[in-house]
Amino acid sequence: MVFYHPGNKKDKRSIALETKELLKKVRKIEIKTRGLSRQIFAGEYHSAYKGRGMTFSEVREYQYGDDIRNIDWNVTARFNHPYVKIFEEERELTVMLLIDVSGSGSFGTEYQMKRDLITEVSAVLSFSAIENNDKIGVIMFSDRIEKFIPPQKGRKHILRIIRELIDFKPLSKGTDISESLRFLTNAIKKRCSAFVISDFRDKGYSRALQVANNKHDVAALHVYDIRESTLPSVGLIRVLDSETGRERWVDTSSRRVRDSYAMKWESHEEMMKEIFTRAGVDHASLRTGADYIKPLLRLFKKR
Repeated sequence: MVFYHPGNKKDKRSIALETKELLKKVRKIEIKTRGLSRQIFAGEYHSAYKGRGMTFSEVREYQYGDDIRNIDWNVTARFNHPYVKIFEEERELTVMLLIDVSGSGSFGTEYQMKRDLITEVSAVLSFSAIENNDKIGVIMFSDRIEKFIPPQKGRKHILRIIRELIDFKPLSKGTDISESLRFLTNAIKKRCSAFVISDFRDKGYSRALQVANNKHDVAALHVYDIRESTLPSVGLIRVLDSETGRERWVDTSSRRVRDSYAMKWESHEEMMKEIFTRAGVDHASLRTGADYIKPLLRLFKKR
């Protein structure tokens, strides 16, 4: 026998409302990011991430300037006239998004949190991929692999990715970029294009990044907030490390404190860029509350 409490109906209504709000958020992100991917990114994405392989298409008569290595000697002998093989680019790619869902993503001081920006950028890349008939997959990570969504095509698949990014609750708050890169290397056998989207508040991932980029084509998208680089002079404030839970009081009115804070940020930036350069990984920095179109376009054009 089951006893029903009046609160059960309220719970169901609450769940229905939460689902409705989630679908609204998904739809809002889809409208914005799908338009951007069609109007701006799809062409640049195609140029930057064109197929790495070539497949035979047809033969035609040799023309001045053709590469003699492409001469089809069997057809040439048959017709007693030189013919060359024509190849087409293999367009279909697999694109993997390695998305940082650690606790530090829940920080933001200008219009949005870092996790909101990560969700939006991930949606843009996803729609750009399917506009070019590529598969898209996701690895969500903290200091462990939180979720793996295998590569697929189609709008429904993209909407599932967006829904997961909006509503996903990670089990852990820490960050281990190396673990996500090792998972990528082991899980995706065929060469793919991969984007690591993170604030890179981690150390010791240099070797894993090099190994992953040797097998795949990796790019790094560094997401940050302005208050991670500079402190305003607003007196005594309490700050919380969202990954460790540690709290401390900081006197922002002190010039020495503000300068030290800025120097630590610059040191982190230099270390991060050195790691990217050593691994041969292209990167772009995206700031919350700021335009991310230009940095992404610069990244695509650089490739």
